[in-house]
Amino acid sequence: MGKSGEKIRAAIAGATGYTGAELIRILSRHPSVEITHIYSRQHAGVPISKVYPAFTGVVERSCEKMDEEAAGRDADVVFLALPHKLPMGVAPAILGAGAKVVDLSADFRFSDAAVYEAHYEPHLAPELLPRAVYGLTELYRDRVAGADLLGNPGCYPTCSLLALVPFLRKGLVEPDGIVIDAKSGVSGAGRGTSLTTHYCEVTEGFSAYKVASHRHTPEIEQIVSREAGKKVALSFVPHLTPMSRGMLATCYVKATAPMSTEDALAVLADCYQGSPFVKVLPKGILPQTRHVRGTNCAHLSAVAEKSTGRLILVSVIDNLGKGASGQAVQNMNVMFGLPETRGLDATPYPV
Repeated sequence: MGKSGEKIRAAIAGATGYTGAELIRILSRHPSVEITHIYSRQHAGVPISKVYPAFTGVVERSCEKMDEEAAGRDADVVFLALPHKLPMGVAPAILGAGAKVVDLSADFRFSDAAVYEAHYEPHLAPELLPRAVYGLTELYRDRVAGADLLGNPGCYPTCSLLALVPFLRKGLVEPDGIVIDAKSGVSGAGRGTSLTTHYCEVTEGFSAYKVASHRHTPEIEQIVSREAGKKVALSFVPHLTPMSRGMLATCYVKATAPMSTEDALAVLADCYQGSPFVKVLPKGILPQTRHVRGTNCAHLSAVAEKSTGRLILVSVIDNLGKGASGQAVQNMNVMFGLPETRGLDATPYPV
C-alpha cells in the first residue's frame, strides 16, 4: 500500500489529455487508490467534470497547475501523462520527494540517451535512465515490482512486442526481416487538434503515415534487440483508422524451423500462462479491436503460412487501455504489491 499504510495516493499530471482522462476513469473506481491531485496547466482551476462531463457526479475535483514538489509530497505515485520532454523535467523532484513515477511519455523508455535524443530531443535527466524500468508488465514483471521510476511503453510497441517476444526468447523466429503492419484509432494522436485528425480528414478513409520514420520504431527495436541478443532493424508501418480507440498489429516473421499454427499458438499460451490480461485465441479465431475496447486486455493469435515458412502474428489492444493508461495502472499495482487486476477487471463489451 502507500506511505500512509492505507490507500495509495495518486496524482495525475496531464489530466485533461486522453490518457490522463483514462487514468482518472480507471483510478476513480480503483478500490485501493485515492486521487490527491489532478494537474492541467491549460485548465487550472476548472473542475474536471466541466472538461469531461462524463465525470459529473463521479470526480468533482478541480484541475491544478503542476507542482512537482507537492505531487511528490502528497502522493505515493505520480502518473505523468504529459508530452515528451516535460516528464524528464519534473521527475527528479517527484522522486526526490519520495513518490514513485509512472511516465506515459517516451522520456524514460530508452536505456540509451543517445537513441532517445536521435528521435526526440536532448535528455534533461540522463542520469535517471539506468534507474528506469521499461514497463511492459507481462515481459518484465519482476523488474516492475522493484521500480520507482517506470517508462510506460508506447501503444504500438505494446501491441507488437506481446506477439513477437515469446518467439524471439526461444529462438523460434529470425530476428532479421521482421515486418510490423499496424493500425491505430485516432485517439492515439492525442487530444490536440490538427488537420490530419480532423473528422473530415479521417472518416471513411484509411491511410499509412510516418512510414519508416515513426518514433516507436526504435523503441520496438530496442526490446527486440534485447530479446534476440543482437542488434535488430525492422520495418514498421503505422496506419490511421477511422475509429476513436483500438489498435491492431500484424507481425510477419520467418520461423527458424517448420512450425504449425498449433505449435505457434502453444508458444504464446505458454509465455502468457498466468498473465490475466493476455488472451490467446483458439485456432481459426483472429483478434478484433472491438473485443478489447475499454479494457486492459490483449488478444493474440498466430497462423503458420506453410508456403513461405512465415508466422503471421496478430495482436489487438485498446490503445488507451493496455496501450497507455490501463497498463500504467497495471504497473502501479505490481509496484505496490497489489493483485495485477485490481481496478482493471472490467468485462469487455460483447458487441
